[in-house]
Amino acid sequence: MRRTRRPSPAGVGLAWLGAATTVGLEIAYPLVDGAWLHRVTIATVVVFASTCALHALVHRGPRWALGLVVVTAGGGLAAEAIGVRTGLPFGDYSYTGTLGPEVLDVPVVVPLAWTMMTYPVLLAAQRLTGRRSLWVVPFGAFGLMAWDVFLDPQMVGDGHWTWADPTPSLPGVDGIPLTNFAGWLVVGALMMLVLTALLPRDDPHRPADESLPATLLVWTWLGYVLGNVFWFGTASVALVGGVLLGLLALPYLWSLWQDRA
Repeated sequence: MRRTRRPSPAGVGLAWLGAATTVGLEIAYPLVDGAWLHRVTIATVVVFASTCALHALVHRGPRWALGLVVVTAGGGLAAEAIGVRTGLPFGDYSYTGTLGPEVLDVPVVVPLAWTMMTYPVLLAAQRLTGRRSLWVVPFGAFGLMAWDVFLDPQMVGDGHWTWADPTPSLPGVDGIPLTNFAGWLVVGALMMLVLTALLPRDDPHRPADESLPATLLVWTWLGYVLGNVFWFGTASVALVGGVLLGLLALPYLWSLWQDRA
């Protein structure tokens, strides 16, 4: 078990600034188009992922933060590089070159997207199942898959990647094959298993603050629901994604609220 870490006020403030910037960028997303849409998309992922890494560093220490980034960004890059070459485990897809520089035919920003969402989902799964419970693995994998129900239709609609055969698809989520969500469950489970095994444990008598990642997770959930209903014209995605991600986000929010009460 690691020693209790006292977060610096400057680090805490900088992390909250990153969270506020992330929210601002996501609000701007439906209000821009063309080249600016691509810039806002990339900036959102970079700032979101950096904020999560900074929060982990400030509240959990350098070893925890480094492990998070290596496993999620490194694992995400490996999974995506294999995916675009072999079609496993997500299905046959390809990037269109609109998301900036690439490594191994994968936009650099894509592995960072794994980091940005794995952090709050991991913490939610740990809180709901126990810090070292193996139930963290399926809960966390489900949370990542549920988020992708929102992500993939949005990114395909913006032309960032394409699927060779988008059928059969999840009911209400047209254009995205079921193999993709199965792949997210597999890769997400592997990431959660490695993170649970390798990351230092929190001090149970003084757990690290989770209000920032919880805020980002709940905002992501609500933002996607509202965006799909009012801006993107995909109410079915809002319904399916809202129900699935809500199964993780709402109990997590309730647990945090109960602790504060």
